[in-house]
Amino acid sequence: MPSSATTETAIQLDRRRRRFLRRVTLATAWGEGLDGYDLGVISVVLLSISRDLDVSPVWAGLIGASSLIGIFVGAPLFGRVTDRFGRRRPFTVNIVCFVVLGVAQAFTQTVEQLFVVRLLLGMAIGAEYAIGTPLLVEFAPAERRGRLSAWLIAAWYIGFLASVLAGYLLLDVLSVDWRWILASSALPAAITLILRRGMPESPRWLMSRGRRTEARAVALDHLGDQEHFDREIGGEPPASGGVRRLLSLAYRRRTLLVCAFWACDVAPYFAIVTFAPQVFGALDLDEQAATIATNVMAVVGAVTGVALMDRLGRRPLLIFPFWVSATALAVVGVWPAAPATIVIVCFVAFGFFNAIGGTLTGPYPSELFPTGLRTTAVGVAAAASRIGAALGTFLLPVGLDTIGIGPSMLVAAAFCVAGAMICQLWAPETAGRGLVETSSAEGHRRPGTGAKHAT
Repeated sequence: MPSSATTETAIQLDRRRRRFLRRVTLATAWGEGLDGYDLGVISVVLLSISRDLDVSPVWAGLIGASSLIGIFVGAPLFGRVTDRFGRRRPFTVNIVCFVVLGVAQAFTQTVEQLFVVRLLLGMAIGAEYAIGTPLLVEFAPAERRGRLSAWLIAAWYIGFLASVLAGYLLLDVLSVDWRWILASSALPAAITLILRRGMPESPRWLMSRGRRTEARAVALDHLGDQEHFDREIGGEPPASGGVRRLLSLAYRRRTLLVCAFWACDVAPYFAIVTFAPQVFGALDLDEQAATIATNVMAVVGAVTGVALMDRLGRRPLLIFPFWVSATALAVVGVWPAAPATIVIVCFVAFGFFNAIGGTLTGPYPSELFPTGLRTTAVGVAAAASRIGAALGTFLLPVGLDTIGIGPSMLVAAAFCVAGAMICQLWAPETAGRGLVETSSAEGHRRPGTGAKHAT
C-alpha cells in the first residue's frame, strides 16, 4: 500500500500537470480561434470591399483566396524553421505578426494593398497551423492527446463563427467600415500574445536534439516525475532527415494521406463559407440566417468530434463524415430548386459532419510523423490543403457566373468522395497509442484494425 505522503505527492503532480496542460491548450486554442476569425471575417465584408474598391470578379476571388495562398507559403516554411530551431520562440513571435498585420488592414486603400496584407496574414496563419497543434501534441499524454488537440480545431470553428456574428453586427447594425471590421482581429491576437508569455520549449524537441538534461528539467517542472519522463518522453529518437524524408518509402504514404485528407476536408468548406452570401443568394435563401446556421452547426460538429475523438478512434471520424457531407452537397447539386427547408438541412448537415471530420486535422497529422519532422509535415499538409481551398475559393464566384450553383455543388461533393476513398484505403488508427509508436516508420497498424488504448 502506498503511504499517504506518496499519494499526496502523486495528487500534487497530477494537479500540476493538468494545470499546465490547460494553460498550453488555452494558449494554443486562442491561436487557432484567431486563425478562424481572420479567415471567416473576410466572408462578411467581401461584398462591401467589392463595392467600395470597385473590385472585379477576378480580384474578388484573389482577395477571398489571399490568406489561403499565404498559408500555402507560410505553413511549410515556418514548419521547417520550427523543426530546426524549436517551438517556443516561433510560437510567440508569430502572434506579434497577427497583431501588426491585423491593425494594418485598417489602413489599406487599394485592392492591391489589401491583397498583400491578407497574403502576409495568411503566412502567419500557416505558421500557426504548423506550430500550435504539434506543440500541444508533444506535451499531451497519449490518453488525452486526441481530445486536447481536437479542442484546437473546435476553437477554430468558434473563432470563425465569432467573426461572422461580429462582422454582421459591426457592418449591418453599427455601420462600421469594413477596414475596421478586418482590423478587429488584432484584439484577440493581443490576448493570445499575453497567454503565450513564458511558455517552455517542447521537451520532445529537446530530446530529439540530444538535449536530454533540458528536456528532463522541463518535464519535471511541468509534466510530472521521473517515471513520467521515462515513459512518455525518454524514448524520443534523435532527429534525422529533412523535407525529402517526407517522400521516403517510410513516410510517403502518410504524407500523401494527410495532404489529401486535409485538402478534401477544407476545399468545399472554404469555397462555400467564403462566398456564403453569393451561394445562399443563388439558392434564394436568407443569406445571413443560412450563413449563421451553417457555422453554428459547424461549431456543434467540432465539439461532437472532440467528444468522440478518443472513444471511436480516428478512422471512423475520418471516413463517415466525408460520405455524409458528399451526400448533402450532392442533393443540393442535383436539386438546387428544392424547397428552402431541404436546402438548409443539407447545408446544416454539411457544416456539422464536415466539422466532425475537420477535428482530425489537428491531432492526426501530428501523430503520424516523428518530432524532428513533425512541424515540417504538418506545414506541408496545411499547404497542400490550401491548394484546394484557394483554388475552390478563387473559382467558385466564376463557377456561379458560368456553370451555375448546381454543378458547383457537385464539384464540392466530389472532393468529399475523394477524401472518403483515400482515408478508407490508407488511414491507420492511432488513438490511444504513444506518440513515439504512432510516428515511427514501423509503428502503423494496418488500416481497419481497432485502436489499442494506452494503459
